[in-house]
Amino acid sequence: MKLLFLSLFCLFSSLCPAQQKEEFKLVKNFYNQHRSMLSNEFKKKFDAETDVFVKDAIKKDFLFFMKKMDSIENVALIAALLKVKNLEDLSKLKNKTIKQENPGEISSIKNEAMDYPDYPGGMDILRQEIAKTFYSEGVNSEIKTVKASVSFIVEKDGSITNVQALGDNFTFNRQAEIALYSIPEKFSPAVMNGNPIRYHFRLPLTMNIE
Repeated sequence: MKLLFLSLFCLFSSLCPAQQKEEFKLVKNFYNQHRSMLSNEFKKKFDAETDVFVKDAIKKDFLFFMKKMDSIENVALIAALLKVKNLEDLSKLKNKTIKQENPGEISSIKNEAMDYPDYPGGMDILRQEIAKTFYSEGVNSEIKTVKASVSFIVEKDGSITNVQALGDNFTFNRQAEIALYSIPEKFSPAVMNGNPIRYHFRLPLTMNIE
């Protein structure tokens, strides 16, 4: 049992950030393929029907199935989030155990000599990408405006790790973390003295619930 644990420990903690983010990409690709197949089948059925009332019923069924698909996909993304967080925790534990963790390596201090990390197109584009991937149906809130402060590390290769959302609404925090891990592009990393460095990034998020 101990040997098995050590083997799994080495396997999980050796996965790179790109592989961890791949978890979310695989889930999204899988469900997008199923959406495409489902859309084609409904379109065939809709086009073959001549009765307008039946057509309307087919359209309603299609919208219902798409909404259910979104909900099922969100469950899979939550599972991917838990897996990625476990991998990151194991990686931290490994680094601490072999004394390779260097707190000074991660910077969050503003420095004139530093080129700060940036998302392709700027912060407005980043917020748009987050809005696209954010599953608002997964947020349960009795108040209209929910907020969270999302922190993450921009790695030396521009990928992001250790996403953590802090706010009063747990469901909003969880969806914010999934949305950050799901952004399609990498950051340009922070650079100090010509060398890329890891950078601790913070991003406030606010959502108005209709």
